[in-house]
Amino acid sequence: MEELGKGIIEPEKQMKQDESGIRRVAAIVIEKVYPEINGGTFAAKCIAGDKFFVWADIFKDGHNIIRGSLRYRRKKSTAWKETPMRLLENDRWEGFFIPKENVRYLYTIEAWIDPLRSWIQDAKKKCLANLKLEDADLLEGLKWVKALEPKVKKRDKESLKKYFQQMELSQGAPEEILRIVEEPVFQKLVESYPVKQETTRYHRTLELIVDRKRAEFSAWYEFFPRSQGKRKQVSSTFKQCIQRLPDIKKMGFNVIYLPPIHPIGTTNRKGPNNTLTADKRSPGSPWAIGSFEGGHKSVHPDLGAIEDFENFVQAANDYGIEVAIDFAIQCSPDHPYVKQHPDWFYHLPDGSMRYAENPPKKYEDIYPIDFHCKDEIALWKELRSIILFWIEKGVKIFRVDNPHTKPLPFWEWLIDNVQTKFPEVLFLSEAFTRPKVMRYLAKAGFTQSYTYFTWRNSKWELQTYLEELTQSEMKEYFRPNFWANTPDILPRILQVGGKPAFKMRYVLAATLASNCGIYSGYEFCENVPLRENSEEYLNSEKYEIKVRDWNAPGNIKDFIARVNRIRSQNPALHHFKNIRFCHSHNDNILCYAKKTEDNSNIIVVVVNLDPFRVHEDTVSLPIWDFGLEHWQTYQVRDLLTGEKYYWKGSSNYVRLDPRNEPAHIFELRK
Repeated sequence: MEELGKGIIEPEKQMKQDESGIRRVAAIVIEKVYPEINGGTFAAKCIAGDKFFVWADIFKDGHNIIRGSLRYRRKKSTAWKETPMRLLENDRWEGFFIPKENVRYLYTIEAWIDPLRSWIQDAKKKCLANLKLEDADLLEGLKWVKALEPKVKKRDKESLKKYFQQMELSQGAPEEILRIVEEPVFQKLVESYPVKQETTRYHRTLELIVDRKRAEFSAWYEFFPRSQGKRKQVSSTFKQCIQRLPDIKKMGFNVIYLPPIHPIGTTNRKGPNNTLTADKRSPGSPWAIGSFEGGHKSVHPDLGAIEDFENFVQAANDYGIEVAIDFAIQCSPDHPYVKQHPDWFYHLPDGSMRYAENPPKKYEDIYPIDFHCKDEIALWKELRSIILFWIEKGVKIFRVDNPHTKPLPFWEWLIDNVQTKFPEVLFLSEAFTRPKVMRYLAKAGFTQSYTYFTWRNSKWELQTYLEELTQSEMKEYFRPNFWANTPDILPRILQVGGKPAFKMRYVLAATLASNCGIYSGYEFCENVPLRENSEEYLNSEKYEIKVRDWNAPGNIKDFIARVNRIRSQNPALHHFKNIRFCHSHNDNILCYAKKTEDNSNIIVVVVNLDPFRVHEDTVSLPIWDFGLEHWQTYQVRDLLTGEKYYWKGSSNYVRLDPRNEPAHIFELRK
């Protein structure tokens, strides 16, 4: 055993086998640490300034009192800090720290036997039974109190000396020992300067990605920069895009996402509605990146120069809006890479290059990249240089196109490499794919992820999906971004539900999740599909320039602005993991609550999921969690309409007509 708590049992020494074949383990067991993503292979995530909680099972044989602490430091630092953990129940311990900086941190757990507390525990049992402490018992206690001497600060030395002398003079008298060990000042000394014996450290050091607030709370607006003008078939410019900023700001969005802004190839250029018959006026798909005018580090000349893009980014920032751009790793046949690095692409047996396919869809205007080519190191570095190039131009957010079709190790390397130098950079994964792949991409480092929300419509589907995201380990690394539509996805509910459906789905996206987004045209309830049973838009903006009247009658811009203003003004809606579903009988009425930790802001959302009919129900709220008793009357104010209601108890009546407003967003006031 250690003497007076000196030394730490290092992980490699915690388990060993001697010549007898007996397996020796550390005196203290630390296991089932949470969060520990894939056995520590991947980092957990949190937001700078928020509490980061860690749990673990910590125990040992016998009756000694053990203590635990959560140790943490910045990854680039060498100095550890520690904060005490507390015993919850059944050997489960909890601790937290508040990472204040937008960098990567490391954390682990340390536990030890506290011999002084153990002695106090045993001494109190004897004293309460009115048994005098034997000389040996008293000497042991004096030994451990003496062990505090080199630890205590100058201001506490006199107090320690006083208690040591009192214990010496007590001669083990029960009433005197009880008086000493129960004095608040003595207890504070024991708490502040723990004596450590057989200290054991968890065998893994775990990583934490600490992001800035925008990673958790954002409202995205996607628009094609070439479609912001007033002339048909004529591309608008970044200068004209600046003119759209006041309108987007007024609607309450804080991120503008631009599809690819680069030169577009002409070979196999797609025409309207993804046809192969493009004429000279067809602008082509922005995702067919690259021409003789440049590649991924250029802007389309019709949009302006690089300097015009930088001016647009600065103008958006002046409005409190960040600009996100698309990182699509693919090339048109005319991209400079095709001639400069033909080995970076897939070749068919006849020597021709293979275009992209996602049967039944064909993308004859796009060549995918071969990540495992012979020159893969140069390829990976060049792709990283694209990100770094746009960071220099003021971009801090990247929406990544189809990351699930690229090697997963590439994303681990790229994101870690970029965020090591630029921790403020965020990556959104556009991966509508298999659940395990989506989860792995988030573990690999993606800050946010697209989700299946777009196709979740029923009460059961929404509640089950949200519970998976917020009540499983996913909540420690997977940050969902709920998009109500995209240029690729016009959901069936929007095609048939009209304006009530558009309003209802935006309320859901904006209040279920703390990150949400829409593609422009949503505010005008554009909902004509390419054909029946298709999620593609008719006359898709991906293949042509749109001209819109940005104040067209029948729009829901004011409604979107109200919802976004409510989100902004209510801290409970700035978080995702705090959602709690409330019981309702009607399958078309979804009710859920979000609140701040101190109950200073409590939001209750009630949504009619049926865009065609009036529905009513009785909803049951967990008022005890809100600090209310069943007999209390409280006010709920609908932040969408301003109407006030007075409720009492947990169960109260609601009625929603989708032709008026499809939802209540209540602020609960005691």
